[in-house]
Amino acid sequence: MYTRVNCEDSSAARHFLREQGVHFEEVDVDESPEALAFVMRFNEGKQRTPTFDVDGYIFHCSPFAPQKLIRELGLPPSRPAHGDQREGVVESRSSW
Repeated sequence: MYTRVNCEDSSAARHFLREQGVHFEEVDVDESPEALAFVMRFNEGKQRTPTFDVDGYIFHCSPFAPQKLIRELGLPPSRPAHGDQREGVVESRSSW
């Protein structure tokens, strides 16, 4: 999951994933020029965070939407949804 420290959507996604018991790796785009370039390449030149790379499937979740995250990650619908009514997020991997 590509994030920014002071990004509300990144914080909401981080909290949601932890709440759901989803393992993820996090990369701060402000600390890695390569990660920022990656995020911008897949978001039409925009610095949208959080952006996810799940086994090569790349998407962003900005604004944060828990239902989108549930859908994108294939989480069971029976899991309790986050209180936020906006849409979702997903897990990522990176070796930056």
